[in-house]
Amino acid sequence: MNRAFTLFVSTILATGAWAQNTHNGHEYVDLGLTSGTMWATCNVGADAPEKAGFFYAWGETETKENYNWSTYKWCKGSDHTQTKYVPQSYSSYGYESFYDDKVTLEKADDVASQTWGGSWVVPTFAQQEELRDECYWVWTNTYNRVSVNGYIVYKAKKVSDKGEKVTSISTPSPDYDVATDAHIFLPAAGYRLDTNLDRVGNQGLYWSCLLSASNSSRACRFDFGSGHVAWGSDGLRYLGFPIRPVYDGPDTTPTAIESINTDNAGKVTKTIENGQIIIIRNNKKYDLSGREL
Repeated sequence: MNRAFTLFVSTILATGAWAQNTHNGHEYVDLGLTSGTMWATCNVGADAPEKAGFFYAWGETETKENYNWSTYKWCKGSDHTQTKYVPQSYSSYGYESFYDDKVTLEKADDVASQTWGGSWVVPTFAQQEELRDECYWVWTNTYNRVSVNGYIVYKAKKVSDKGEKVTSISTPSPDYDVATDAHIFLPAAGYRLDTNLDRVGNQGLYWSCLLSASNSSRACRFDFGSGHVAWGSDGLRYLGFPIRPVYDGPDTTPTAIESINTDNAGKVTKTIENGQIIIIRNNKKYDLSGREL
């Protein structure tokens, strides 16, 4: 076993500044979450973290001018005429008592998957809860030298910081530095209702991929403002919210790396092809399980 080769490959997989990792062309940050979930640095449709990007109704993959039941893709004009994502227990909300027992977005209706490709998806409710519970949140009115309200969500350095919400950028722990520490920024981008854009700068609302348990006219979201970060809330499916994608991250298990034959190891490089991490050695390609491609 060539230990130097193993360490070199491991270094390759970990190389890069905290905000310079990419998957299928989009940057993500490793916040050290228990699940291994990687959070994107930008919203869908945004080219910088502080920008709102596009707004989408739940389960839709196109933007539009008007957000209400009459324009919502998965109904026939009202909350009680739904045509997809209707549990049997809420069949009264289905068109002509329709139900399909679907409660999680299918890939075809997942805007992150459809627009970014690779393994990007709209986060689950559990992933949103994990972000709240395992990170350190600081409210700010400036990010990247731009006047914008929102939360800086840091990778927590101490167990006592997990789930901690700080209401002002002037009072965060001195242990955190936005210039050097792993974080994402979530702008308080507001939401779209009918043709209006409301609550910009005051409220952040982001869809999950899960239907609400309260009734099928709603879906789970997270909701934040200065001083509060709330999960377990939901919103009417026709409302337009931003989307912050996630992906599960690469498999960097040491045993998978070490399974590559390292005899006479030559130069090793890493690349990404079709959203998959590929290791190249001696002009041969391997996946992260050590299997030659």
